Amino acid sequence: MAKRNKGVLDAEDKRKLNKENLRKLYGIFRYILPYKWYFFGGLICLLFSSTILLAFPFLSGKLIDVASGQGTWIVDDIKSIVLLLVAVLFVQSVFSFARVMFFAQVSERSIKDLRLALYEKFMNLPIPFYDSRRIGELLSRITSDISLLQDTFSVTLAEFTRQTITLLAGTAFLFYTTPKLTFFMLATFPVLVILALVFGRFIRKLSKKTQDEQAAANVIVEETLQSIQVVKAFTSELFEIARYQKSLAEVVRIALKAATYRAAFISFIIFALFGGIVAVMWYGALLVESGEMTIGSLVSFVLYTTFIGGSIAGLGDLYGQLQKAIGSSERVQEIMEEAVEATADEPKHPIQFEQSITYQHVNFSYATRSDVQVLRDLSFEIKKGEKIALVGHSGAGKSTIIQLLQRFYTVSDGAIAIDGVNINDLSLQGLRREIGVVPQEVVLFGGTIKENIAYGKLGASDEAIMQAAQKANAWDFISSFPDGLETIVGERGVKLSGGQRQRIAIARAILKNPSILILDEATSSLDAASESLVQAALDELMKDRTTIIIAHRLATIRKVDRIFVLKQGQIAESGTHASLLQHGGIYQDLIKLQLQED
Repeated sequence: MAKRNKGVLDAEDKRKLNKENLRKLYGIFRYILPYKWYFFGGLICLLFSSTILLAFPFLSGKLIDVASGQGTWIVDDIKSIVLLLVAVLFVQSVFSFARVMFFAQVSERSIKDLRLALYEKFMNLPIPFYDSRRIGELLSRITSDISLLQDTFSVTLAEFTRQTITLLAGTAFLFYTTPKLTFFMLATFPVLVILALVFGRFIRKLSKKTQDEQAAANVIVEETLQSIQVVKAFTSELFEIARYQKSLAEVVRIALKAATYRAAFISFIIFALFGGIVAVMWYGALLVESGEMTIGSLVSFVLYTTFIGGSIAGLGDLYGQLQKAIGSSERVQEIMEEAVEATADEPKHPIQFEQSITYQHVNFSYATRSDVQVLRDLSFEIKKGEKIALVGHSGAGKSTIIQLLQRFYTVSDGAIAIDGVNINDLSLQGLRREIGVVPQEVVLFGGTIKENIAYGKLGASDEAIMQAAQKANAWDFISSFPDGLETIVGERGVKLSGGQRQRIAIARAILKNPSILILDEATSSLDAASESLVQAALDELMKDRTTIIIAHRLATIRKVDRIFVLKQGQIAESGTHASLLQHGGIYQDLIKLQLQED
C-alpha cells in the first residue's frame, strides 16, 4: 500500500527549476525538434499577439484624453482611435488563432511520438523490470505524466512566454511614460507579493496533505475492487466501507482546514491587491490634480498595471506547472533510460533445433529476492521430440526452469544451450518464436476469438485459423456462437469458460507451430468434462514436438518419456512414471498425497 501511495503522490511532486532538472525536461523536448518550424511559427505569432495587445491600454488612455480635450496625439478624433482599438483587437485575435494552431500541431504530434516511444520501450523492457513495478504506476506514466507534458508543450510554455513579455514590456513602457507613478507602484507591490508567496506556500502544503490523504483513500478503493471476490467471500463489506469512510473523513478534515486558510488567503489578496490599486490611483490622482499627467494617462497606467499584475499572478501558476512538468519528465526519462532486452541488430546465431536442450550447472536467484537461491547446480538434457514433465512442491523451481529457457530472466551461473549453442548467443526473437506456451491461467485479449487465435501467427488466413480451432477441439463451441470467430471474448476472455479459454490458447499454439512446447499445468483448474476435451487437444498439439510439462495433476503425465522430480531447485529423482513408482521416494509420496486429496 505504501508503494502505491508513493506512486500516486509523486505525480503531484514539484521539482526545482535548476540546471539539472531543466536538462531532464529538455530530454523530453527533443520530441519537438521534428516540428521545430511549427514551434518557431507559434513563437513569432505569440510575440506579435502579446506586443500588439499592449497597445490597447495606451490607445484607451488616448481615447479618454481626446474625448475630454486634455491632450492631443497623432490621431485626434474619437472615431479614428476607436477604429485603431478595433484593429488592434482584430490583429491580436488573428495572431492568437495562428499561435494556438501552431502550438497544437507541435503538442499533438510530439506527444504522439513520445507516447509511441514510451510504449515501444514498455514492449522491449525485460520481465525483471515488471517484477519491481506496478502496472498502475506504468499506466500513470503513459497517461497522467504525458498529459501533463502535453499541457506544457501546448499551453504552459506559450503562456509563460506571453506573460513574461507582458510583464517586461509593460513595465518598460510604464517607466518610459509615467516614471513617478511606476516607482511608487514598485515600492508598494513587492511587499504584497512577498506576503502572498509566504501565505501561498503554506496553503500548498495543506493542499498536498489533502492530496496525500485522497491518494490513500483511492488505494482502498483500488484494492477492494481488485479483490472484490475476497471481500465478499469473507463478508467484509461493512469493514471495507468503514475503512473507506474513516479515510474520507480524514480527507474532509484536512480539506476543510485548507479551505479555511485558502479563504483567508483569498480575502487577504483581494484586500491587499485592491488596496494597492487604491494607493496607486490616489497618487495618480494627485499627479493629475497637479497637472503632471492626464486622466487618460492615469487610465492607461491602471490598465497596464492590471496587465502586469495578471502576468505576475499567472507566472506563479505557470512556474508551478513547469515544476510538475519536470517531475513528469523525470519519471518518463527514468523509464526511457532503462536497459532493454537484446536488440534485433545484435549478431546472433540462427535457431536450428536438431538435437537437444541442455541445462548445464544452472544456478539462479530472482533479483527481487537475491538471498533465495531458486535453482542449484541444475543439469539435465531434453532430446528433440522428447516429452518430459517437471513435478515437485510449490517453490521447487518448475516455472523458473521454463522462464529461463524463454530468456525472461538471465541465468546467474551456468548455461542453457540448444544444440550446444548458449541461448544467450541465439536471436532472442528467433528463440521465442520456436517456443509455444499454454499456461494454467490463460489471458486473452479483449477482441474477437479470431484475433486471439491469430495472435499465434499474425496474418494467418481464416482457413488456417479454423483448422487450428478444429485441432484444438474449439470449433464446436466457436461455431455455436452467433458471431462465430468474430465473437467478442471480453476483457481477459471473461465471456468464455475456463475450458474454452484453454482451447483458444491451444489453437493459438497450434497456429504458431513451435518446435518446443511448454504446458504450464494446463488442465489443473478444469472440471472433468473440460479436462477431457482440453487433454485431447493437448495430445494433438504435442505430436512430434519437444514438450516440457509442468504438472500438478500427476495422472496427466503417465505417458511422458521422463519425469524430473524437483526439490529445492535440484533434481531429486528422474525416470518414467512406472520406474519412479517402483523406486519409491518423493514422486511416490506425491502420488499418494494426491490420491488422498482426490
